[in-house]
Amino acid sequence: MREMNLDDNSNNLVQSLTNGDSEKISTSRFSSLLASKDRDYLLSSTEADQLKSNGSNFEIVFVSSDEDLDAFNSYRESLPWLSIPFSDLETKKALNRKFEVEGIPCLVILQPEDNKDGATLYEGVELIYRYGIEAFPFTKERLEELQREEKMKHESQTVTDLLTNPGRDYILGQTITGKVPVDSLIGKTVGLYFSAQWCFPCAKFTPKLISIYQKIKQTLEEKGGEDFEIVFVSNDRDQSSFDSYFGTMPWLALPFGDPTVRTLAKYFDVQGIPCLIIIGPDGKTVTKQGRNLMNLYQENAYPFTDAKVELLEKEMEEAAKNLPRSVYHAAHRHELTLVSEGTGGGPYICCDCDEQGSGWAYQCLECGYEVHPKCVRAVAPAGSIEGR
Repeated sequence: MREMNLDDNSNNLVQSLTNGDSEKISTSRFSSLLASKDRDYLLSSTEADQLKSNGSNFEIVFVSSDEDLDAFNSYRESLPWLSIPFSDLETKKALNRKFEVEGIPCLVILQPEDNKDGATLYEGVELIYRYGIEAFPFTKERLEELQREEKMKHESQTVTDLLTNPGRDYILGQTITGKVPVDSLIGKTVGLYFSAQWCFPCAKFTPKLISIYQKIKQTLEEKGGEDFEIVFVSNDRDQSSFDSYFGTMPWLALPFGDPTVRTLAKYFDVQGIPCLIIIGPDGKTVTKQGRNLMNLYQENAYPFTDAKVELLEKEMEEAAKNLPRSVYHAAHRHELTLVSEGTGGGPYICCDCDEQGSGWAYQCLECGYEVHPKCVRAVAPAGSIEGR
């Protein structure tokens, strides 16, 4: 480790990656961000020096949120870039305020001409996750180009393109042979279920999904002509966990550790699990909100199209007309008021079943407690207070 004077770094971007322009960047500009009255340098490393010597015209500066110096030094050993000294608390606080950092990890990306509109990007972590090195040089033009490419991929996608790779044209089933051709899903509505055994919300949602899946399958079998399938996209940490978890499921799965798993997570920008992506019979994405729709409408959500959701929302509006304007719920001490998105409601997590909700809800105006109307266990006012 060594110290690097900010003057030495004036052609590099700080806390960011640049577009490689050769125009000299103002040293004073970065000094005002990263220096203090007692310090005009950053901590460097052998790797960072090697990067610079190779002619790379970009740089990252680590702004630590570690709790102590030992943790900072230990973490820095794995990082190839520059760092603000751990002792310089004032500079770290100033950067957090300037860039409105509310959580970590956070990567703020600056450009050489950062005075342009939109030149500062605050979603660096998301961009790296979604596009990797393809996002470089992080300019507005480059990101718009990537978005156009992404849109074209989604418009031309097929279930075969999504679920196969050059070394595999099958997925796993629960049969003796254990292999099901991906092409057998063509023409079906398919749910891609991103989940893992270690995930507590997944453990709660999976039994519900199994029940709804079986009801949808039974209904479609009775009607004939349509079919629905789910493919498990595992985030499990080892093969045994995958085998155990998949063994509880009545549907199909991608093989554990298959590279397509990570590709799909990036392609659909999966931010958390459980997540259920719905693919239509034509191979195009119907919705990324499969989990939410199943929580709201159960098996009635099928086939998850905008037209079906619009119909269900109208039915919910009609049903809400017959709901009491306020109730006492067995699991809460305060009175709950019926609200909609237009009267103070909105997307929420039900405090009773811990699942997503939207549209109508019973809300506590005193503390923000919210539940699905279907989750309310109504009690008389006195009964909800007694025993508390």
